[in-house]
Amino acid sequence: MTGPRHADRPDHTLHPDELEVAPGFVREGLQGWVPELVKEDDLREALEKAFDYRGDITITRKDGAKLEGYIFDRVTGDTLGSSFVRLLPKDSNQRIKITYSEIAALAFTGRDTAAGKSWEAWVRKYWEKKESGQSQVSLEPESLEE
Repeated sequence: MTGPRHADRPDHTLHPDELEVAPGFVREGLQGWVPELVKEDDLREALEKAFDYRGDITITRKDGAKLEGYIFDRVTGDTLGSSFVRLLPKDSNQRIKITYSEIAALAFTGRDTAAGKSWEAWVRKYWEKKESGQSQVSLEPESLEE
């Protein structure tokens, strides 16, 4: 079976200015945020944001243990006990599985490496440096280390 051929598509006049235009993506400023986890929905919503966050998260377990690292996976189940996140700790290569029911607190403690890194911001910064007379200016990526 094959898909539709280009020649078989209805004839539409395409306007280049209207192609591939999508609304921008607004990233929340979550760095430093410590959500209040009063209800189950609060925890689930905060963990969804933590999964999308491009920095380290600190999870405090109900037993008082604190784990800081990057959340790289999550599975949401019907209950908090069947839902979990997987965290790559900041100080090891070990992968830790933490059920939602074990989590007492959550904090967005690491630097958000994606904050302010849009293409437009990158080009604007380039032109600002160029116009200020800096000589060694290029559109090379910046180091993620600070």
